[in-house]
Amino acid sequence: MSALNGIERPKDRPVIATICGDSGLGKTTLAATFPKPIVIRAEDGLQAIPEGIRPSAFPLIHKVDDLWDQMMALVQEDHGYETLIIDSVTALERLFIAHVVDTDPKKPRSINQALGGYGAGLGAVSTMHQRVRKAAGVLNERRGMHIVFVAHAETETIELPDEDAYTRYSLRLGKKSVAPYVDDSDVVGFLKLETFTSGEGERKKAISDGTRVLVCYATASNVSKNRYGITEPLIVAQGSNPLIKFIPSLGEIK
Repeated sequence: MSALNGIERPKDRPVIATICGDSGLGKTTLAATFPKPIVIRAEDGLQAIPEGIRPSAFPLIHKVDDLWDQMMALVQEDHGYETLIIDSVTALERLFIAHVVDTDPKKPRSINQALGGYGAGLGAVSTMHQRVRKAAGVLNERRGMHIVFVAHAETETIELPDEDAYTRYSLRLGKKSVAPYVDDSDVVGFLKLETFTSGEGERKKAISDGTRVLVCYATASNVSKNRYGITEPLIVAQGSNPLIKFIPSLGEIK
């Protein structure tokens, strides 16, 4: 059979999204507005959501085997969940680092010394993140689940050969661990407070009325992107999902 016989126009599939931002801005709350969510918890970020609308969740994971068991249960067993939320990949990073250090028979003092040093320990952590992304991809493609990765933010310095160095927000992960949640996601949204400055000269004051916005398009100030033509910041109202207007596979969130 010719490979040409398999050509078709790809259909819309569930979204794979990463939501990044500082602590306390409502990343998990926004993730919980996706359809019929189930949460894998590397940290307990659900307390900010009122109990009546709080999503279902697995028990907190304390070791790496717990994570694989929970993900495989979603892959292999029948269930009615439509969205997997992993809260957060930043907390997973700490769990993975502890696992690599603790299982190294040479008992290194830090991840930089693990597995013989020279970046091998951080490479092993990155491989574990890639395994998470692969399992999430199976859930997305075979089980038709939306995937939402929650990540904390931190600043990093970008040094390009043709531009002056500048600072931007990125995911609080090792450099090798960022790619699975950025390169392979349909949406990377940076959640922030809408902020204005007042005053003159160097002594300006930042002011916000509490409005939260989600930036999903390419910008120099933070890591963000989308595959749905979003070009403006999206206002995030409490309990609503601004992505629904742009992502066909989300449909009507009940």
